[in-house]
Amino acid sequence: MSLAAARVRVVDDTSTTRQTAHAYVDLLERRDWSGLAALLTDDVIYEMPQTRERIRGKNAFLRFNTEYPGDWHLRPLRVIADGRLAALLLDVRVGDEQQDACVWLEMSEHGLISKIIDYWPESYDPPQGRGHLVERW
Repeated sequence: MSLAAARVRVVDDTSTTRQTAHAYVDLLERRDWSGLAALLTDDVIYEMPQTRERIRGKNAFLRFNTEYPGDWHLRPLRVIADGRLAALLLDVRVGDEQQDACVWLEMSEHGLISKIIDYWPESYDPPQGRGHLVERW
């Protein structure tokens, strides 16, 4: 592959990754679970370092989100993409409470999300009732 072709590939990947990152937040916000499922690899990995939890697989990740309590809302403040990687800064609201969170996305060679890492400002103990979906490390 020529250097010019490689640069075009990176630009195309970056553009696709940026669009996918925006779609990820939009679909979560709208609770469009079938739309979200279409963005994920079957073996997607979702991690939350602050609680040391990991969820493996599209179905478990979707179930985690459908069961997540509260009237939560997401709004992207910044999306940065480079090749098949993206970093998002989100405004997260649950009721009157506001927090900023960072999300890291990794894309597969087919442009689907293969890994999600959610970073929250502070560590906390995981809520009860989701042990059936997660593994701890």
